[in-house]
Amino acid sequence: MIEPQSKIHYRRKIEELNLLFDVSQTLDRSLDLDQIIQPVLKALSDRLGLVRSTVTLFNRQSEKIQIEAAHGMTNREQEKGEYLLGEGVIGRVIETGEPVMVPNITTSTEFLNKTETRKKNNYNNLAYICVPIKIENKTIGALSADKHYDVSTSSPSNELDEDMKLLSIIGSMIAGAVKIRRKVQEEQEKQLSNKNQFKPIDIIGTSTSMIEVYDLIKQVAASDATVLIRGESGTGKELIAHAIQRNSLRKNKPFIKVNCAALPETIIESELFGHEKGAFTSAVSKRIGRFELANGGTIFLDEIGDLSPATQVKLLRVLQEKEFERVGGTATIQVNVRIIAATNRPLEKMMKKNLFREDLYYRLNVFPIHLPLLKDRRSDIMLLADYFTEKYGKLASKPIQRISTPAIELFMSYHWPGNIRELENCIERAVLLSIDGVIHGHHLPPSLQSAESTGTELHDTLKNAVGKLEKELILDSLKSSKGNKAKAARHLGLTERKMGLRVNKYQIDTELFTT
Repeated sequence: MIEPQSKIHYRRKIEELNLLFDVSQTLDRSLDLDQIIQPVLKALSDRLGLVRSTVTLFNRQSEKIQIEAAHGMTNREQEKGEYLLGEGVIGRVIETGEPVMVPNITTSTEFLNKTETRKKNNYNNLAYICVPIKIENKTIGALSADKHYDVSTSSPSNELDEDMKLLSIIGSMIAGAVKIRRKVQEEQEKQLSNKNQFKPIDIIGTSTSMIEVYDLIKQVAASDATVLIRGESGTGKELIAHAIQRNSLRKNKPFIKVNCAALPETIIESELFGHEKGAFTSAVSKRIGRFELANGGTIFLDEIGDLSPATQVKLLRVLQEKEFERVGGTATIQVNVRIIAATNRPLEKMMKKNLFREDLYYRLNVFPIHLPLLKDRRSDIMLLADYFTEKYGKLASKPIQRISTPAIELFMSYHWPGNIRELENCIERAVLLSIDGVIHGHHLPPSLQSAESTGTELHDTLKNAVGKLEKELILDSLKSSKGNKAKAARHLGLTERKMGLRVNKYQIDTELFTT
């Protein structure tokens, strides 16, 4: 018994509704197009019985049309699917913005079969449908599909017409998804632009003061200008030096680090410039200095303020002339080295005391970068705390799930005199002490604790506390003077009259101190 056409039509409409529902659900799953287009094409093929389906997009920069995603094709076949505007069915659809249906691809001269997927079998009954994907009347791509049609049916073209209408609707849904994602991407790019998109890796911080530092790094990195990084100990000066190197034209050249404070004055010259064999008692062989090792690259002179006056003179020559001699040598060595220096010392005050050369200061201070204190970038404290928690949790094989609210309050209220280094040490200690996957307030050092967190709040008025201190000082002074009120008064800077009044006020028996 032949099924009535009305039932066939009804069943198809139900299938179409289910397909549209599945596609809409898939398009809502993610903002990443790569994760949703493939499932949409699979759903199309499964429900409509398609042999294969593709989404092609037009690249306006290269002016080429390429397959973005496909179902029923190998990667090699997809790579072959590249078209120009107006070329083949896909090129025509994207150029004109009008859908095209090819009832039989073997009889069509317009169908190019560039992917070479239709020669493996006999495709005499294979139709091809291609519909545009448009955003605001601008065609950005196409959705296409291969489908077998049944020649025994009375009107195969009607079924293909229905398929083309359905594909047009789905093409519009894909276009809507692309539009939403482009809008989100533009908004994200706008936000990044407002905050300065450049951000060095390995540096954590989104505060305004750090964004200003990032901008300075971006400006100076590509040049060969000498950089002087200023900031207190623990603010991350070495990380800034690394960031400048990584984003410079010398990024693939040597990056040599020297801590000027860690080297004794007797050997620092040899470390920087090298020495010849026999230059001094322990010079048993020739030594290449740090400046020679850094030739063509960058040298980072940390704690530059600790250099001796004699070494400062030689460093000044390298900055001015790009040349030096090894200790005990006479040959002049030419070097091409970029210098990045750093210090936490007050160089300006040192110059006034003749501890740092003024001419060297101005040679180094070509492009200064000042790093903020951690207490001045409080919005970054918890970002850094989370990073160090994850880092030391992995090192100790103790995954820390969270930082408790009391601990967070202590982090945010503390003044951090040791800056980022102190924060890192506190986190490392807390991770080791944690036994439940949580950093609690009592895991933090006593220096971070508050009166509230330790239950040591002052339970007295200021007047009473001052009175107790005053009485204690008077008793201590009377003890030292063996009860002599006049001598005790002079010691405390009081008149004898005031001392007598206070002795009476606190009911102190001076006779107790005379023995």
